[in-house]
Amino acid sequence: MAKKRPPAPKPAPLPSRQDLLAYIEENPGAASKRDVSRAFGIKGDRRKALKDLIRELEAEGLIQRGRRRRLTAASQLPEVTLVDIRALDDDGDPLARPVDWRGDGAAPAIVMLPERGPRGVLGVGDRVLARLKRIAPGQYEGRTMKRIPRPPDRVLGVYEKVGGDGRIVPTDRRAKSEFLVDDDGGAQPGELVLAETTSGHRMGLPRARITERLGATMAEPRAFSLIAIHGNRIPVNFPTDAIAEAEAATPVTTIKGREDLRRVPLITIDGADARDFDDAVWAELDPDHEGGWHAVVAIADVAHYVTTDQPLDRAARERGNSVYFPDRVVPMLPEALSNNLCSLVPHQPRPCLAVHMWIGDDGKLHRHRFLRGLMRSAARLTYEQVQSARDGYPDDTTGPLTETIIAPLYGVFEALNRGRKARGAIDLDLPERKVVLGDDGRVAAVSPRPRLDAHRLVEELMITANVAAAETLEQRQTAAMYRIHDEPAAEKISDLRDFLKGYGLKLAAGQHPRPIHFNRLIEQVAGKPHAPAVNTAVLRSQAKAEYSPENVGHFGLSLRRYSHFTSPIRRYADLLVHRALIRALELGKDGLPDGADADFVTLGEHISMTERRAQNAERDALDRYVTAFLEGRVGATFPGRISGVSRFGLFVTLDETGADGIIPRRRLDRDATVDEAGFEMTAPGWVIRLGDAVEVRLREANPTTGGLVFELLSGGTETTVKRKRRAKKPPARRRKKRN
Repeated sequence: MAKKRPPAPKPAPLPSRQDLLAYIEENPGAASKRDVSRAFGIKGDRRKALKDLIRELEAEGLIQRGRRRRLTAASQLPEVTLVDIRALDDDGDPLARPVDWRGDGAAPAIVMLPERGPRGVLGVGDRVLARLKRIAPGQYEGRTMKRIPRPPDRVLGVYEKVGGDGRIVPTDRRAKSEFLVDDDGGAQPGELVLAETTSGHRMGLPRARITERLGATMAEPRAFSLIAIHGNRIPVNFPTDAIAEAEAATPVTTIKGREDLRRVPLITIDGADARDFDDAVWAELDPDHEGGWHAVVAIADVAHYVTTDQPLDRAARERGNSVYFPDRVVPMLPEALSNNLCSLVPHQPRPCLAVHMWIGDDGKLHRHRFLRGLMRSAARLTYEQVQSARDGYPDDTTGPLTETIIAPLYGVFEALNRGRKARGAIDLDLPERKVVLGDDGRVAAVSPRPRLDAHRLVEELMITANVAAAETLEQRQTAAMYRIHDEPAAEKISDLRDFLKGYGLKLAAGQHPRPIHFNRLIEQVAGKPHAPAVNTAVLRSQAKAEYSPENVGHFGLSLRRYSHFTSPIRRYADLLVHRALIRALELGKDGLPDGADADFVTLGEHISMTERRAQNAERDALDRYVTAFLEGRVGATFPGRISGVSRFGLFVTLDETGADGIIPRRRLDRDATVDEAGFEMTAPGWVIRLGDAVEVRLREANPTTGGLVFELLSGGTETTVKRKRRAKKPPARRRKKRN
């Protein structure tokens, strides 16, 4: 009897839409139709049904085809993608955006890895074909496969005459060549100009046409700020309708709809060169809780004058923040507001948004209450004045205020400082530099910026007010723009641990150390020669702070929720928080309008970008001022520390001035190698690590580009690795000539 054939296996069922999408998302760039068929056991005629399902998902925009027609989720990027470099993060790593992003919401974040080979670092505006690696949802690492040449659409530089031809010498140190000028627009040699590039080359040089004379020469100190402003595309001129709106504003003198704070002796404490005063403070002992404090932080009511989607608001949103230079400020708001009606000048009534805070002896915020008020500043003080009064040296202004106002402020500061230490906020010791200009506008001195308890007093009160704002918005379930600082990435922690091994140090707590673990490390090296190196390495390991409606907390401050509330004159994020508070607490009709939070994700990205843009511009100007200050000292020697390590050379920060420059690779051992994390350079016989003390000689100083070039004289650590001698080749045998 013939054996019965076993029944044919049932064909595998077609995957559901959800299963298919999940598979493609888990295998980005690796899923072809054949891969999908194998994964779900689809064979024979059912492949056509699978093909139809894939087409259906494509038509709906849920999936897309990448390299070699492999499938990816629409919210994901193909393995090979064309990207534009949009910004640099705090570590100088390029941040990119896909050129053709069609997904919903914000484009994924792409951090480009260090360049390999002699191509030079990537800069803002570069376009590259990148190979991407997905490291987390919405986050990618990219490595450059090929640079896509894209001439700049404009050039900022110095106009010169060379052999009868006009040329522009770019101020960007990354520029590869000068530009030949087709139309000089009446510019004079040495003048700072803006030009737009034109097609074609002549004499081997790209061409440009001057479109704007900036009214300064490189001989004038103000040129340094102008270069930074225009080089970073900082908006300078306000639209006419925004100026008209600001100038039409009138002072608030009535108490209607506000609480009267004019009898509270609030004071402002700012730098001696401050031009706007947007926060005032006051404190007293809490009569209801022994050891506790009652403090008031009052902030200029900018939302009263700048209403949503009006000309002033649109201009402020575009700028994102004020930008500060040694010789000027590019304000977020016109001076009619920033230096007048919104500035808490002494003895003048000013509208404010204020918060009462009750703080325990342990520095914890127990309760708080926001209000809209009318205040009158009792005094405008500087940090130095307040500190001198605290130290027993009051002047005529601070004398009458020392016991009644200044002493209670230091009392609440001491409590808040205890709270800061208890929660473990990271406390890095990284000195800042300050450029002091003389009457002629030139640099008179470059010195470390002082860090007084008076600075920390104001900082801690502002942090506490910011926490109160975030808590209120969260409790009221109102849309908020948070100031977020994510925990460090695992690979950054791994790199930091490798670096610390060189100093015999360890970072505890596995893959996810908390801020308190970094503080223990910083305390462990305090006062030791390698303390600057460790502080710098810890800073480089941290994520960058950003603005976002999605709260992930603030890692550096060790806070679960945090927003920016205290500087609405100079930060658009703070203005958004003011409007949100006004809406949540029903403090007026000029709060956040319905639906305004719909674009908070995009808006958070924008104001995070404008913040980085401002930081880059401020740093650019500072570099040029300091370079001009050192221009006359070429050939001199200086002590400094290694502030960066790359395959292009060693970056050095001078101890005396904080000036930054480079020791080019060509001036170092040609056999030197750099570790992947960029912490050390090693060559036969020596190793130089981030933070090492060095002595250098200044070889070049170029104020036009802000570039300093050094020569290494001494520093680093000798190692036992000896340079291998090259074996001498035996002399070639001469062949006997044959007759």
